[in-house]
Amino acid sequence: MSAAAGDPFGEEKDAQLRTRVRVLGGDFVVTSSARSLLDLAAEAFGGMPAQRLDRRSPPLTARLLLNEQPPTWAGGDPPRAPALSSGAGLLCATVDAGNFVVVDVAVSRTLISISKAMLERRYYARYELMELGFLTLATRAQGLVPLHAACIGRNGSALLVIGGSGTGKSTLCLHALIGGLQLLGEDSAFVAPESLRVTGVPNYVHLTQDSLGFVRPTALRRAIERSPMIQRRSGVLKHEIDVRKLPAAGAGKSFRIVATVFLSRRLAGRARALRPLDRRSCVSRLRREQPYAVHTFAGWDAFERRVAARPSYELRRTEHPDIAVRQLRDLLASMRRGR
Repeated sequence: MSAAAGDPFGEEKDAQLRTRVRVLGGDFVVTSSARSLLDLAAEAFGGMPAQRLDRRSPPLTARLLLNEQPPTWAGGDPPRAPALSSGAGLLCATVDAGNFVVVDVAVSRTLISISKAMLERRYYARYELMELGFLTLATRAQGLVPLHAACIGRNGSALLVIGGSGTGKSTLCLHALIGGLQLLGEDSAFVAPESLRVTGVPNYVHLTQDSLGFVRPTALRRAIERSPMIQRRSGVLKHEIDVRKLPAAGAGKSFRIVATVFLSRRLAGRARALRPLDRRSCVSRLRREQPYAVHTFAGWDAFERRVAARPSYELRRTEHPDIAVRQLRDLLASMRRGR
């Protein structure tokens, strides 16, 4: 009888390698028998600040499996996007037999299987499998509100920056870093609902080649131009910039949300780009822009009221992103003076 026949589920395969990573304030024990997968986890989360939120995280575990399944996609094609499903208390994301994620929130653990073929598509392996497993577990286990938003700040005060694709979140984040602000997340923010303390994973910023026209020809721009290119599901090519290698690093601790800024595609023209919104408009835009959080977070209504009680603004497009950054920097300074 073959070893596979005697152990069809691979239960006797020993995960000899072990490390610890900190994600969204949660402490993960990570085990695997493949060094390449631990390296991928370090690529996603290594060097991140040890941010704590309102309460201590339960112990979290992640098991990483390197799978031998052959690829199910043609050589030049991207892998299929994960199909999401749930049942029996489990959250699942499945690409194929070799590439899947299972999250068991009740026991605070996740299983992430990645094939050797997927490892060659490193962006998809990291972003759609590794990050999905870790972030989903850390968010659900700690009762955080998951938002599709950027988050920038200074001196412990954060601006939640919300806008759909094409509104310039990534460009704004990069120029915020250049302009002396700190980054908590480019595309996702995770909030403790009672205190409105916010954290994220400020590891990468993604920029199209056109966006580099706003960056002065300095050592920073040369570093960005040397960064690898990735292809989004939309087909758009972007530079993937590792923020951890930039002089202006991400935030070293969780911040508290002091205002929400909704990005607009409308041009500011000669008028001030940053315009106050009333509470009703803030609530309406939050619900429209955050369908996932509205439907999955049980305490959304109370959270929404807390966010809407803080100032909110619309930020229209400016001729140069540095103009918008100056206005956001001034907003943070004025709110700090008004404490």
